[in-house]
Amino acid sequence: MTKDELLKCIAETGYNVGFGAKKHFSTYDLVEKTPGLISFFSMVFGIYALVFDGLSTKFLSASFIVLGIIGLYISLYDNMKSEYESSGKKLTKIYNDLAKLYRRAKNSNEDDIESLVSQLSEFEDDYYSSCQSKQILFSDWYAHYKFFWQHQIDWVNEQKKFRLLRDKIPLTFSLTVLVVLAGLVVWWFELVKAICSMVPS
Repeated sequence: MTKDELLKCIAETGYNVGFGAKKHFSTYDLVEKTPGLISFFSMVFGIYALVFDGLSTKFLSASFIVLGIIGLYISLYDNMKSEYESSGKKLTKIYNDLAKLYRRAKNSNEDDIESLVSQLSEFEDDYYSSCQSKQILFSDWYAHYKFFWQHQIDWVNEQKKFRLLRDKIPLTFSLTVLVVLAGLVVWWFELVKAICSMVPS
């Protein structure tokens, strides 16, 4: 393995480990914070519904039942919350160690390559043994935000050269936005057509 190949391998492993750490923290955050937010908004809605009759509609009531179901789904992950947090911390430590390894590799000569490859292999083994396979829905989207917009990834980007639409924004998020926009356009045209049909000619 050449020095350039080693640097690329370290950066790829760094991406996997760093993104994995953020995914574990994302699951932890969603499990930790979302039930509280749902409870808060449900209580606020309930109080205002007592005052304003317009809030006592079937649609809004059904929406809060759906939020309650989401809360039940999230509670399935509650017993593993501390494991997600500890895995995230361990993966973050591995990520930081990989950053140090990357800098050592950049300043190394060809005689050091074998030793560095061996260390990289050890970090990869630690990474695989530290991951939780089950992650909560939408943790991927949140992890993209945490990794690309909050985390220090310059050394990984040096090799990977991340692009906005290809890497930094999840494909499923982009597709969801396109579907929602298409739905809004269709709805707008239907609304305009309905308004035009009511106007006397």
